[in-house]
Amino acid sequence: MEAQSVRAEAPKKADLHRAFTDISVEADMVDMLGPAVNSGAGLFLYGSAGNGKTTLARQMTRCFAQNIWIPNVVVEDGQLVKLYDPAYHQPVETAESQLVRDNDYDTRWIRIQRPLVVVGGELTMIDLEIRHDPVSNISEAPLQMKSNCGCLLIDDFGRQRIEPDELLNRWIVPLEERCDYLTLPTGKKTQVPFDQLIIFSTNLDPSDLADEAFLRRLPYKIEITDPKPPEFQKLFSTVCRKEGCQYRKELVDYLLDTHYRPIGRPLRRCHPRDLVRQIRNLCRFHDRPIELTPANIDHAVKSYFAMTSHHCDSNDAVALNNPPSHEA
Repeated sequence: MEAQSVRAEAPKKADLHRAFTDISVEADMVDMLGPAVNSGAGLFLYGSAGNGKTTLARQMTRCFAQNIWIPNVVVEDGQLVKLYDPAYHQPVETAESQLVRDNDYDTRWIRIQRPLVVVGGELTMIDLEIRHDPVSNISEAPLQMKSNCGCLLIDDFGRQRIEPDELLNRWIVPLEERCDYLTLPTGKKTQVPFDQLIIFSTNLDPSDLADEAFLRRLPYKIEITDPKPPEFQKLFSTVCRKEGCQYRKELVDYLLDTHYRPIGRPLRRCHPRDLVRQIRNLCRFHDRPIELTPANIDHAVKSYFAMTSHHCDSNDAVALNNPPSHEA
């Protein structure tokens, strides 16, 4: 694991741009994320819901060399701990590997893509410890062990079934020492690597979730802000192309002037995708071509925003009504 550590990697700006090919990321955001990814230490991504924090975190794993080797099972003190998990580990099959004879390599190991382990509100403390099955007499490795040499994303942090302090206290030493101590079914403690890019994604302020001692161990706290109108237009253009719909800038201007600026509704990066899909579904229902029209936009807005807030703070309104003179 040490030989394949993310800390041994040093992604450059070109690597990040390649990883973010499928999504919209402004240049200044790439400059902030780059050092954080290079550190391999971990970071907080925070900001309003719907601005792509989870998507951004998922793409970061692609910055590193793609393939690693992991053991199927770890044996310690006579105990079998299953590490390979098809839910998180994607095997790499090549023409060469299919032709290799069994005795040409150690088949106790398997070649996989760098793992991305994503957990959300379902996370409990049990998931962070070795779990023993008395029937099979085989144990299951915890999530952080399965994410070694990859990325561990704690999505929607602060809304888990366990208290944030309990989770942070569990990991404060592993983050510092880069190793974890797990308890085997026999009661014996064993040391394992704690070597992954750990990302906490949250809609809440990190200072409200963690104390200074923990935040110091996650040196990067990056706010994902709302998109500006030029980026919003760019996102609409991208989504329209994917959905087979003609992009028309003047109709997105109509959307902003009619349904955003008058009521100070904040822009979110998920809105172009969701609104265009609403229009797509409407047009399919009526068996007509997918197109942006004022009527279709009005219908999509009415059904999409019916149960969401129509208000934002003064800063959101000022930013929306005073867009920058150029796109970052």
